[in-house]
Amino acid sequence: MSKEDMADNVERRSMETKRLIVNGETALGIELGSTRIKAVLIDFKGKVLAVGIHDWENSFVDNIWTYSLEEIHTGIRKCYSSLREAVERQYGVSLQNTGAIGVSAMMHGYMALDKGGKQIAPFQTWRNTNTQRASDELTELFGFNIPLRWTVAHQYQRILDGEEHVAKLDYVATLAAYIHWKLTGKKVIGIGDAAGMFPIDSDVCDYNAEMIEKFDALLEPFGYTWNMRDIFPRVLTAGEDAGVLTEEGAAFLDESGLLRAGIPLCPPEGDAGTGMVATNSVAPGTGNVSAGTSTFAMIVLEKQLGRVYREIDMVTTPSGFPCAMSHANNGTSDLNAWVGLFGEFADIMGVQAETDVLYEKLYTNALKGDSDCGGLLAYGYYSGENITMLNEGRLAFLRTPDSRFNLANFMKVHLYTSLGAVKLGMDILMEDEKVKVERITGHGGFFKTKGVGQRYLAAAVNAPVTVMDTAGEGGAWGIALLAAYLADRETGEKLEDYLAKRIFGELSGETVIPYAEDVEGFRAFMEHYKAGLAIEKAAIDVMNW
Repeated sequence: MSKEDMADNVERRSMETKRLIVNGETALGIELGSTRIKAVLIDFKGKVLAVGIHDWENSFVDNIWTYSLEEIHTGIRKCYSSLREAVERQYGVSLQNTGAIGVSAMMHGYMALDKGGKQIAPFQTWRNTNTQRASDELTELFGFNIPLRWTVAHQYQRILDGEEHVAKLDYVATLAAYIHWKLTGKKVIGIGDAAGMFPIDSDVCDYNAEMIEKFDALLEPFGYTWNMRDIFPRVLTAGEDAGVLTEEGAAFLDESGLLRAGIPLCPPEGDAGTGMVATNSVAPGTGNVSAGTSTFAMIVLEKQLGRVYREIDMVTTPSGFPCAMSHANNGTSDLNAWVGLFGEFADIMGVQAETDVLYEKLYTNALKGDSDCGGLLAYGYYSGENITMLNEGRLAFLRTPDSRFNLANFMKVHLYTSLGAVKLGMDILMEDEKVKVERITGHGGFFKTKGVGQRYLAAAVNAPVTVMDTAGEGGAWGIALLAAYLADRETGEKLEDYLAKRIFGELSGETVIPYAEDVEGFRAFMEHYKAGLAIEKAAIDVMNW
């Protein structure tokens, strides 16, 4: 093809993209992640047209991991502004309309509002582990595992602690459901995100009615004027009508005033559900691992597990299939901090190292390390870890005098330990419950450096791992796909069929088969990891300054 023909093709594609944006033949997804809020605009084939980003970080205030309401509101507006400016810069047109919008955010947590819509308690994120008593009592009451970070555990703990705001509750939501309410005025939630609030009955795609009765009966002695259904959002599945962008919602999101009201929104989802969508892991027998600030594995099941495991969450896909979730609160935060430290060293040595280059060099060099990390051990526990039953976090790097301490092993052990806790949950599913998985797909920042994180995950699960070319787009792309599914699906088309045929059929990825040496090395590391948990427990007792 001649240069002239190539230039003509580029120009035609650009003109077609402009037409799609102007006509609103697009879908917009916004996800509020732990360290970044990201907006992705796509066409109805899933192609990314523009991206907006706003970086942020949670705060530890009065022993609570939180984001202030001002940070939440400002963050989502700045993210949308970044997207709008990207569209104007890349295509020379204004973003005024889109076929549908979807909002996603970190699952779980606790957002409490009164009848006037005023926040009446600090927002508590998934990272908080101050709910042990509530979690234990509800698990026993329901005969169903209620993790520390679930919304109902946060709510019941506030009741047990005698917090006055509970009597004034009118709406309890996740972060995604809260933002959706701000945009539409509708108190609804996607079933996948709802599954991080309260147990779900997949047969009826709603909160479990028997457990609601038990919960309401448990609260009767407190004399509240509300019951659980009064204050929790209504559950919806993928593709259902979740309201439209109001005039107030458009003004809230877009400070330029260009965005038009009336745009339909898909049900708001949690980051677990959008991760499933982004990896085409929504049908039984499929699974994915999302590795970033937190790390979680999702395996879609045909039926419920044989018994209750405190290490395993039972949630759902966005269309309601039961899903087993091994969720580790801690992922790559400590790993990222070490990369930042090496960046500081490069600076004082007069070397200007771009962040992406630092990650690539350090991650790739880790491949030279010993398969068992040379006997090194690390824990990146910024916060408590439910899978290992630790309610507080302490960061640790450990070695013996005869361990093989070098840069490759140092980076490798921090990559391995990012998967350590989630590996314990995966072992329960694959070894104890004999869950069969046809394929596992990886996504998240852990996999950004090609061939490194993917190889280590394959070693951890001893199964082939696929990373799609779109893996870096993450949950924001996943919620954009759910918005596109609302706007452009064929009548009666199931989500799994829509994704397989209309989105992922033309996308490519790379699959890595586990190396026997890596599998054995990861097994040896995990023996050290499990034995060293006693050190973590001691550190919690001792390090209280």
